[in-house]
Amino acid sequence: MHEKSQVLLNKAVADELHAVHQYMYFHFHCDDQGYDLLANLFKKTAIEEMIHIEKLSDRILFLKGDVEMAPAFPVEKIRDVKGMLKKAAQMEHESAKEYNLWANECSANADSVSKQLFESLVAEEERHFDQYDTETDNLEKFGDRYLALQSIERSKTRGTAAGGAAE
Repeated sequence: MHEKSQVLLNKAVADELHAVHQYMYFHFHCDDQGYDLLANLFKKTAIEEMIHIEKLSDRILFLKGDVEMAPAFPVEKIRDVKGMLKKAAQMEHESAKEYNLWANECSANADSVSKQLFESLVAEEERHFDQYDTETDNLEKFGDRYLALQSIERSKTRGTAAGGAAE
């Protein structure tokens, strides 16, 4: 039942797994560099992508298919923040575009539930894109000062948490 939908849903699982791995990689490196706001954004997005995988997997299993748990691509080892944000925005943009197309394919194959799932994911991916696009704009507008403020904020927070005075 709905074999074409199962194929598309599994492609989406692969894309979402890739996003989880990529964003956690970015999270680790932003956290290591003291960029807490960006580290948390990448981590939060990775968690949201895991929720997408769960929804997609539930639908695949309902259709009596099997969930393929292989990421679409390997992690790209990008360590500079500007490159991370550019890659994240690109991934979200591509996902939204593909999910729109796949929603139409599901509709053409009389699978309105999978169509609705893809449409809901489009809205999520567009929101993620907007977040990364906004962060890219901030970085371009404020330059390295934007990143320095994040590091300073971490130092202040850690200084007070350790019992030191942060003034």
